[in-house]
Amino acid sequence: MAINKTEQMKKIMEEILNLKKSPLYAERIKNKAFPVIGEGDCDAEIVFVGEAPGKNEAKTGKPFCGASGRVLDELLDSIKLKREDVYVTNIVKDRPTANRDPSKDEIKIYGPFLDKQIEIIQPKIIATLGRYSAEYIMKRFGLEEEIETIGKMRGKAFEVKTSYGLVKIIPLLHPAVALYNSFSRDDLKKDFKVLENR
Repeated sequence: MAINKTEQMKKIMEEILNLKKSPLYAERIKNKAFPVIGEGDCDAEIVFVGEAPGKNEAKTGKPFCGASGRVLDELLDSIKLKREDVYVTNIVKDRPTANRDPSKDEIKIYGPFLDKQIEIIQPKIIATLGRYSAEYIMKRFGLEEEIETIGKMRGKAFEVKTSYGLVKIIPLLHPAVALYNSFSRDDLKKDFKVLENR
């Protein structure tokens, strides 16, 4: 009998909880923090991939639960989607020290867990949030030739063949940009419109 998707996700969670080879593991234990595995519908058509958890996420174990999360919810609302209709995760599952960008080594360690999650969910769309996740997913699906700056790629759809069918990769700006630049909120909403044509 096939293991259901929730059980498969639990298995990934157990592996990450015991991921002692990660340089972020000791930091997590020291800070009594949580890894952030992901949250949402395991049968979702859309998977959102961020970069790494921030302080609020590490405290709760939930992805995008701080100020960036409120922006993400607003963007989802603008295209008539609820958080529970999609799956939200990050490449790196533990918080990098002092909210710095994830390192190449950290992305290499945690990337395979994201790959498994995508294989379990089998989404029609993978929407990346920010340049690190865009680059990782584009490379992962053989789109190296298409990689440009996130400013040039944002809001474009790239179609790829996977083991379970066609998937659209849609690079988007990270919701956090709206917190630092009020003009970008409208740009984000415009880019999110691409997700309506699923």
